[in-house]
Amino acid sequence: MTSGLERFWRFTPRFGPEWGSGGVFGLRYHKGTLYFNLAFEAEAHFVKGDSEKVYRYDLVGPGPASGGDTYNAVAAVDDEIFFGGWVHTPAVISKEEGILHFYNKFSHVHKYDMQDDKVSLLWKEGAGDKLGWAGEVSEILHNGVQNELLLARADGDRNLGIYRLSLQDNHVERISEDPGLHGTVFMDHAAFNTGGLFMDGVQLINLHDYRKKKLGFDLGGKMSRDGGSTSLTSVGSLSSAFGRLFAFVRSGIFVGDPLSDSAEDAFSFVRLFDFPGCQVSPFRVNSLPVGGGILTAYSSLPDMLGLSRAPIVMPSVLIYVTPPSVRVVAALGSRVTSLESCSSRLLVAGNTMPNISSYKTTALDSGHRDILQLSPDILSKHPPPLDISLAATDLGTSHWGGIPLDGYRKAKMIVRSTKVNTLQIFEYDLSLPGQPEVQQEVVKLSQGKNNGDLGGFNGIVSFRFVEADPQARIGIHLS
Repeated sequence: MTSGLERFWRFTPRFGPEWGSGGVFGLRYHKGTLYFNLAFEAEAHFVKGDSEKVYRYDLVGPGPASGGDTYNAVAAVDDEIFFGGWVHTPAVISKEEGILHFYNKFSHVHKYDMQDDKVSLLWKEGAGDKLGWAGEVSEILHNGVQNELLLARADGDRNLGIYRLSLQDNHVERISEDPGLHGTVFMDHAAFNTGGLFMDGVQLINLHDYRKKKLGFDLGGKMSRDGGSTSLTSVGSLSSAFGRLFAFVRSGIFVGDPLSDSAEDAFSFVRLFDFPGCQVSPFRVNSLPVGGGILTAYSSLPDMLGLSRAPIVMPSVLIYVTPPSVRVVAALGSRVTSLESCSSRLLVAGNTMPNISSYKTTALDSGHRDILQLSPDILSKHPPPLDISLAATDLGTSHWGGIPLDGYRKAKMIVRSTKVNTLQIFEYDLSLPGQPEVQQEVVKLSQGKNNGDLGGFNGIVSFRFVEADPQARIGIHLS
C-alpha cells in the first residue's frame, strides 16, 4: 500500500464559494503527521502513514462550508498542531445578488491532538454582517515563554491587531492594536509587520511581558540598496535567520536587526522582482527555513487585490536566500501557496488560479491545486531557465527589476525603445550588513532594438530609465 506521504495530491475545481481560487495552505509535517488545509473547500487534512483524516469544520457550524485558511496559519508544539484562518459555515450565496453573504463567516483556531487523533475548536468569532468580517487569523506563533498562542489578524474590517490565546482556558485578548498580517519569533520577541496587509514597519512584542516596540520604515529610498524608493507593498512572510529579521514583500526584501541600535544593523531594502503594475509577489505563501537558509516563493499572480486584470510577466519562482546570495531554484506556474520539508523532500503547493478578490462570488473553486514533491538537491544545483517579458507602461523613471543572477551562465537583456534613452543598471547583493555603495553602470539606448549582455554582472541587478518610455518593451533571458 502506498504511504500517504508518497501520494501525489491533485484537487480539481469543486464547490467552494468565494472569489476565484484558494489553494493548499498550512503545510506542516510534524512527528510523522502531515497537515494541510484545502481552500476554498474548507477541508483540514491530517495524513499519517496509510491513513488520512479530513475535518470539514463542523465544530464551527453546519455545512456546506467554504474557506478554512488562505494565509498558512499553523503552528506545531509537542503532540499538537494548531491551525487557524476563516470559514463560512454554512456558505450561503444570494441568488438575487450573486454574492456570498458573510453572516456565517467566522475566524477560528483549532487544535489537532496527534495522540487522540482528535480535532477540537479552541475559539471562533464572527461579525454577523452581510459584507463585513472579523479579522481572519493569518499567522499563529507559539509563545514558548508563557505557553500561549499569538494570533495575527489584519484581513478584515473589525477586531484587528495581534491577540494572545491562552492554552489554559482559551481566553483571547488583544495585545496590540496595530494590524499585522504575518510574524515570526525573533530572539525573545515576536516580530510582526505593521501596515495591515502591507508593510510599513515592524512591531516587536516581548514574549515575557508583551511590551511593544515599533520601527517605521522609510520607503523613499534611504533604505534601498539601489537608492530607489518603493511603494507600500503587500507582505508575504517574515522569517528569522543569520541573526536578522527578513520580511518578504511585493517588490523585495526588508532585512535587519530590529533589536540593535547600531546603524550598520539597521534595516535595508533589497529590490527583488519589482515590476510596477504587475502582481509578482510572495503574498499568500510562507517562508521555509531549510538547510540553514530560507526558501520562499515569488508568485506570478497570487491575488488580483481588486484589479480586473494584471499582466503576466514571468513564471512563479522559488528563491533560496543564503546571504549574500539570492538564488532562483525552481520556475513554476501561476502561484505557490505553501512550502514544507518532509522526509528528505520539499513539498510545494501550487495553484493555476489566483484569488480574484471580486465582489461577485464564484460557486466553485476554479483552480487546479496540487502538492509537488521536489528533491532538496534543487537548493544547490544550477537555476532553471527564466524568461521575463514586460511593457514599460508603468515604469516611468522609477527603479524596477531586482533580478538575481547567481548561478546563471548567460544573462541577456533586450530593450525595444521608442526613443534615444539611457538605462541605469544597479548591481548589489544581500550581504550583511549591507554594502556601503551600490555599483552602477549606464547604457545608452538607441531607438529600436537594443541587445544587452548582463553576463558581466553579479548578485542582483535593478534598472531605471532616465526618460520615461511607456511604449518600450523589455525582455530578460537567463539560462
